[in-house]
Amino acid sequence: MKKRKLIYSLIVGLVILILLGITGGSYYLVSYAFKPDPTVKSGPKGKVDKKLLADQNWLKKQNYQNWYEESATDNLKLRAIYLPAENKTNKTIIVAHGYKGEAMHMARYIRLFHNLGYNVLAPDDRASGQSQGKYITFGWSDRLDYVKWIKQVIAKKGSDSQIGLFGVSMGGATVMMVSGERLPKQVKAIVEDCGYSSIESELSEQLKQQFNLPKEPMITAARIMGTIRVGYDFGKGSSTKQLEKNKLPIFFIHGDSDTFVPTKMVYENYKATSAPKKLWVTKNTGHANSYNNHPKEYQKRVNEFFNKYLK
Repeated sequence: MKKRKLIYSLIVGLVILILLGITGGSYYLVSYAFKPDPTVKSGPKGKVDKKLLADQNWLKKQNYQNWYEESATDNLKLRAIYLPAENKTNKTIIVAHGYKGEAMHMARYIRLFHNLGYNVLAPDDRASGQSQGKYITFGWSDRLDYVKWIKQVIAKKGSDSQIGLFGVSMGGATVMMVSGERLPKQVKAIVEDCGYSSIESELSEQLKQQFNLPKEPMITAARIMGTIRVGYDFGKGSSTKQLEKNKLPIFFIHGDSDTFVPTKMVYENYKATSAPKKLWVTKNTGHANSYNNHPKEYQKRVNEFFNKYLK
């Protein structure tokens, strides 16, 4: 009898330890993934980022405006950079930034579209740049904020506005998530660069790559923890599910050597939509480096795509 009680106590103790480990691990994962990193805003470093620094210096010298919007949920004050075209136009590209980034980190793309003659609106997403918020939402809550930014462009620039959506990495996922919402007729086309197929898939991939851990049970526990702490179930944040509802022409770009957002995800995203679509998998290219590695071809293809639909 005593032996049986001892075995039972050991089993109960082991279960408690496992549960505590999973709970602690999920808490850490949510903090690690969803809390913004202030050090990212300290400035670009490294060889590639010298280009970014030059583009940021260029942007700071431009006559851009600060626009503000209230988030679709949670009553947060959001900020965006608006850079008008040199020559008056009704064409505007809304640019979505990447993970733990901000609008200023999209300076090279803002410059690209400005040089092509577009107005450019570049929001700071929740918990990014000068926008309020405690947690990054990986594009899912942000998608509703972008609908409000779209409506602000129309309100300020006119009902004849022609709007394109563009995003890189998390920004690519964001604009894909936006595509499944009911959008004003002024939104004409989307270009996404290396966005993930779903938040859960991306976090599972990073759990494996960075911590050498399997998807379960940590992801399910993190979904519960994220719902409590961040305020939404990230398991619902799916680019592919939103793309199934998309009616807009969309251009998918991805590097063939991307391991951060694995290249296989672009094929999942491409397959998910029945709307007019194009796919370009760039050669010898890692994550978010298609424009760096193929600048002339990138500009040509993106410009041709938007020109076709923004008239």
